[in-house]
Amino acid sequence: MPSASIPTAPARSARLGLRATPEQEMILREAAQVKRKTLTEFILESACQAAQDTLLDQRLFLVDDNRYQTLLELLERPADDNPGLQRLFSTPAPWDGG
Repeated sequence: MPSASIPTAPARSARLGLRATPEQEMILREAAQVKRKTLTEFILESACQAAQDTLLDQRLFLVDDNRYQTLLELLERPADDNPGLQRLFSTPAPWDGG
């Protein structure tokens, strides 16, 4: 009879240290207990979720259909003349010996 493989969590090798006030520790422990998690599991999961949310806030923008359509129209519009930008791109870069 083949043995069933039990998925294992990746080994935790990075060590993080933090200091908390007694009040912060108390609320973290209480929340971890409510979620039936160890304090470490609760803090890591909560911190990782907050980090993902922060990163998504920088990359993902949700807009309604009207605003999205307006954005598409702006992106498809021909660029306005910009003499300063044309000068910049026609000047050789300093590292190119210009």
